[in-house]
Amino acid sequence: MNAAAKLFRLILTLLLVGAALWAGKTGWDHYMASPWTRDGRVKADVVTIGADVAGVVTEVRVHDNQLVHQGDVLFVVDDERYRNALASAEAALAAQGVEKGRRSSEAQRRAALGDDVVSAESRETAQYAVGTATAQYRAAQAALQLARLNVERTVVRAPVTGYVTNLNVHKGDFAAVGAAKLALIDNASFYVMGYFEETRLPLLKPGAPVNVQLMDGVALRGHIESIARGITDRDATTGRELLADVNPTFNWVRLAQRVPVRVHLDAIPAGVPLVAGTTCTVTIVRGKAA
Repeated sequence: MNAAAKLFRLILTLLLVGAALWAGKTGWDHYMASPWTRDGRVKADVVTIGADVAGVVTEVRVHDNQLVHQGDVLFVVDDERYRNALASAEAALAAQGVEKGRRSSEAQRRAALGDDVVSAESRETAQYAVGTATAQYRAAQAALQLARLNVERTVVRAPVTGYVTNLNVHKGDFAAVGAAKLALIDNASFYVMGYFEETRLPLLKPGAPVNVQLMDGVALRGHIESIARGITDRDATTGRELLADVNPTFNWVRLAQRVPVRVHLDAIPAGVPLVAGTTCTVTIVRGKAA
């Protein structure tokens, strides 16, 4: 074998070794040192809807997974007793108005009479009666406003634009005050939560660009909105004497904790249905400013 062939084989061997080292270093940096994670979740604000007044549900105007707009009627509660309460409050207000007028007229008449006809004590009593009647009239006004509000609240409307999910109300059900009957996914609140290992936190900065890859292949872009400042310590609990109950065992091989990182989606392509709770891959674009 001549010298040229030996030199060629040496160079080829060095190139192969260098390529193997470069591939190993690239793979290590990508999987162990790069700011990315497969543990990402699509999330959204969930508004739980319940009735503000109790009663039997007389009408349900939506179906499960329907898109509703802010102000749309979701379901209606029987308003018969609340309308009766409204009529009673209106009558009570009218009666208090008459009483207030009578007391005011009486006080004015006594104030116009001389001391030889009406005593000063009688005038003061009449003025006190006017004050009491006025207070009762204002109380009747407040009761009327509450009765009107109760009638309005028998119609449950969507507070935000979003999708109805977990519909758990049907005609004939009894709606208790505050009991959740359905959930509404706010259509304008979708975001991504990426759970990054604590060893990669130095590589994460608020405002850094982010690429999000959904499991169905859809790619989204966003930026880091914030980084969580606390997670639960599972090894530190409180004992019966309110003292720290520390786990006596310690694993020498410690897994890096995962810290939630909130990612704001800059834009959602038209026709891409986002589903809260689905998984995705979150990759931080390094070397670029927000």
